[in-house]
Amino acid sequence: MDNNNLVQKRRLGQTDILVTPVGLGTMEFAGGGGLIGAIFPVISQADKNAIIKAALDGGINWFDTAEMYGNGVSESTLAAALQAAGKSDKDVVVATKWMPLLRTAKNIPRTIHNRKKFLGQYSIGLYMVHQPWSFSSPEAEMDAMAGLYKAGQIQSVGVSNFNPERMHRAHAELKQHGLPLAVNQVRYSLLHREIENNGTLDTAKELGITIIAYTPLASGMLSGKYHKNPELLKRQPLFRRGLMRRELEASRPLVNALEEMAQRYRVTAAQIAINWVINFHGDTIITIPGATKVQQAMESAGAMHFQLSGDDLASLDSLSKAIKKE
Repeated sequence: MDNNNLVQKRRLGQTDILVTPVGLGTMEFAGGGGLIGAIFPVISQADKNAIIKAALDGGINWFDTAEMYGNGVSESTLAAALQAAGKSDKDVVVATKWMPLLRTAKNIPRTIHNRKKFLGQYSIGLYMVHQPWSFSSPEAEMDAMAGLYKAGQIQSVGVSNFNPERMHRAHAELKQHGLPLAVNQVRYSLLHREIENNGTLDTAKELGITIIAYTPLASGMLSGKYHKNPELLKRQPLFRRGLMRRELEASRPLVNALEEMAQRYRVTAAQIAINWVINFHGDTIITIPGATKVQQAMESAGAMHFQLSGDDLASLDSLSKAIKKE
């Protein structure tokens, strides 16, 4: 059975690029490269191959990486894993990002050869500005991105962590080039719903921009593993433990509901949480959970193969909002 034929794909914004509601984030593949690589353990190429194959077998057709994820380590090892799985460029969509820190928009065309070198045979289906930290304006960044598109080096343009005002500016500038702003990649989960209140989600819906949600499980909190075994918090960095302990207690009713629904749907609490993210706002939001183990990739892919009822979506919405009132 081909799981790729069982999942209804969605358009990236107003482009013709079709992706599954769940992709796979590969920030965890950065281990061993650059500053951010020091945060993550090194995953062997064999294990990365197995993770990517599990995601593909589960129906996932797109993968998110970035320059920042190990200065090419994530990109190159993702490409190697896709090749090991026997996937050609036309079989998958790869998204990557340019890091604007201490740079200007002129750096975008100057460094695209590095992204292409690390990704090898896989083209850049989506290229994003990773943060709103450039010395240049959003307009200058989008002009540079449009230049890459017109040169055939990328297939679509996106941003990450942009506020509504910057989204509008980026969208308007790309429109001058006859291009849509495809996505804004931001944090979103049942525990972190700021985009619903700060105008980001409304702007995306207004302009036809897809939201790519990262950390849909709130760094594992919504999987229930910390509620079952609080000792796991000791493995987290010291500066995060206090916040996570507070989230642990505040989110307990929500996680209990996720566990109850998981039993009814015969899935996991994590899959319920991911399914809510990709369905509560219709087709507007897709997501990129990460994985360090094969089982996690299988679980994320499996979240696409069922549909929460309207009542269950609404119930989780209410429990989630109750947390914010505390």
